[in-house]
Amino acid sequence: MSIDNLAALLEAVKGIARDAGEKIMAIYGTAFKVERKSDDSPLTKADMAAHHCIVDALDKLADYPVLSEESGSIPFSERRAWQTYWLVDPLDGTKEFVKRNGDFTVNIALIHQHRPVLGVVYVPVTRQCYFAAQGLGACKQGEDSPAQAIRVRTRVPEKLVVAGSRSHVTPELQDYLARLPAHELLSIGSSLKFCLVAEGRADLYPRMGLTSEWDTAAAQCVVEQAGGLVTDLQGRELRYNEKESLLNPCFLVFGDRRVDWAGYAKN
Repeated sequence: MSIDNLAALLEAVKGIARDAGEKIMAIYGTAFKVERKSDDSPLTKADMAAHHCIVDALDKLADYPVLSEESGSIPFSERRAWQTYWLVDPLDGTKEFVKRNGDFTVNIALIHQHRPVLGVVYVPVTRQCYFAAQGLGACKQGEDSPAQAIRVRTRVPEKLVVAGSRSHVTPELQDYLARLPAHELLSIGSSLKFCLVAEGRADLYPRMGLTSEWDTAAAQCVVEQAGGLVTDLQGRELRYNEKESLLNPCFLVFGDRRVDWAGYAKN
């Protein structure tokens, strides 16, 4: 299966994400141990179970390399030659998984020429799936319901709705929020913040802190295919695999393009 058939790839990846979600939920209610990675972020048996499930399935699906959060380090000298590859966060929101609040996702993206052209964000607890592919639009789908097309809100209401992180509130974010006009803050974990914007439940998601490329790629595709944008603070779209570091810059996710959202970040 190749990138020339994104619709078929998308259907297959939705199934892979659901399978990974089942692996996660099999561990969710158990007395799992929490380890610490070198950057002090948490790691559980569920992260690794989902990782192996996804990587094994993607290897069989298409002949593209896979970069997962739980993969061994792959040097840029090797990655820079990749035109098309899978970018995976097997369990986005491990902190939320550990807290057992349900705000965690499975993220699978296909990157082609530095842009996400396919994205699946699956929510194991609710079994809801957000998915998109270039030229095919964006949808969300519950376990036993048909897929519904989703769109960003392109006109900000009188009181805007801002999606924010449960676990990563920085002074820079607090300063940014203080400059915004009247707003309501919806706090939620993982890539679900992107999804709130994509389905028109939030107008803006500002991220003023560190994230990695696997945290954002799948959800960026969903937002973009729903009519929104994901940009850095200079208005440039987030791009992938262009440098040694896999860290993203600060970024903004929004639907209404008439507003200078980056302007609120300036002193």
